[in-house]
Amino acid sequence: MFFSVSNMPSMTSILSAYTSVAALLMLVRTVLNELQTMTGKFLPQKIRENLVSVLGELFGSLCSQMTILINEYNGLSVNEIYQASETYLSSRITPSINELKVFKAQREKNISVTINKGEKVFDIFEGIQLVWEFVSTETQKSHFDYDNYSHTSETTENRSFRLTFNKRYKEVVLRAYLPYVVERSKAFKEENKVLKLHSLGSLNGGLWGSINLDHPSTFETMALDPELKKELMDDLDRFVRRRDFYRRVGKAWKRGYLLYGPPGTGKSSLIAAMANYLKFDIYDLELKGIRSNADLRKLVVSTANRSILVIEDIDCSIELQNRQNGSYKENEFTFLTLSGLLNFIDGLWSSCGDERIIVFTTNYKERIDPALLRPGRMDKHIHMSYCTPSGFKILASNYLGLKSHPFLTHIEELMKEVEVTPAEVAEELMKHENVDIALKGVAAFIERKKLMKCNDTNADKRKDIDEEEEESEEFRGKCDGKVGKNKRKTAKKGKGGWS
Repeated sequence: MFFSVSNMPSMTSILSAYTSVAALLMLVRTVLNELQTMTGKFLPQKIRENLVSVLGELFGSLCSQMTILINEYNGLSVNEIYQASETYLSSRITPSINELKVFKAQREKNISVTINKGEKVFDIFEGIQLVWEFVSTETQKSHFDYDNYSHTSETTENRSFRLTFNKRYKEVVLRAYLPYVVERSKAFKEENKVLKLHSLGSLNGGLWGSINLDHPSTFETMALDPELKKELMDDLDRFVRRRDFYRRVGKAWKRGYLLYGPPGTGKSSLIAAMANYLKFDIYDLELKGIRSNADLRKLVVSTANRSILVIEDIDCSIELQNRQNGSYKENEFTFLTLSGLLNFIDGLWSSCGDERIIVFTTNYKERIDPALLRPGRMDKHIHMSYCTPSGFKILASNYLGLKSHPFLTHIEELMKEVEVTPAEVAEELMKHENVDIALKGVAAFIERKKLMKCNDTNADKRKDIDEEEEESEEFRGKCDGKVGKNKRKTAKKGKGGWS
């Protein structure tokens, strides 16, 4: 544990606080002595003893309070108790609170309400009175900007909760109350289905900015092959229930997925469906916004358990090309390296957290370094293919409410001949509310793609024929040149009179 010298209180503040406490204790002792003297003259001994005992407990309680400080971060790691406390206290707002922070995003249904800096929330647990207080301080941090080669400063907010109670209930608070707060926050999250989408915030503070995740994608709405969909859902279910198994075999409780395929095949929608299915938060990690391996570790460690960490378009996020094809280069300006990324995926730092899923996406699997593709890093590879007949049935049901239609069979047959993405089909289905017109539009779109494919094929064949003819002409020209040369040599030899 390291402490910043700039955050330590001054000697003057320490002496002042000590003097205040000492003065309070002297006052309490003086009051008790005076009361004991006065009551000794006018009250019987039994009443006098009871009165002094009650007053002693009353004043003594002022000096027997304990405070637990719950910081948002513990070093690099996010504090689960802080997050749970924030959720729990939002459900304990009372009229006694004078100042609140209220927030509502444009698409959100509910208003988020939290207490403001300095406000207190009173709670009772098993007869114990507890006082919560939100504390926020700001510190200035400087760092070197590698892009502009200059030093810049940044303000970082340090947030925490102070929990105050009588110190004789310390064990009850630590062993019963705080676990109760964590469980209540989980129940509140489940009841309200509040998932978060996190993106890079203040990198130097190791912070993530977040909004509520309200993506409507589910496995039911995904235009995936039914067998692939079931296989993935079974894999996710098996992962979340195998905590003890991962511990027993000596593996970090995490799993990696690679989603690869052409653009428009639903990779991002599948990630949202996974989050909604598991009730996991999503952390969207943009590698281009990270300057070094140290920054990457700092961000990854600060993610919460039961979350999905997403790196989209891994092949073009940064220069992490396939080393085997000779395109990989690492120089003095490469601060985030492939080895650093590999270490975060399955190295020592990968064990700093539980129940985490890592998802990579790419349009070009062949561009990714094989070191990233092996099991333990990308455990399961999922090919997001073009739209299939079974996928089209799901899209028709989602967009048009269709279960059957005479025209569906014709479109399904066309899809066996032409490659179209689910995004392209969905766009055509959205163009008209009339079922017949919408389906005809889809069929016409696929027919046009089929015609273009035929034209491209014919053009390629014509090009190949032209190239072959050119090669043949060139070959014949060379042959004719050799024949003419040999004839001239023969004539020359005959004319010289070989004898």
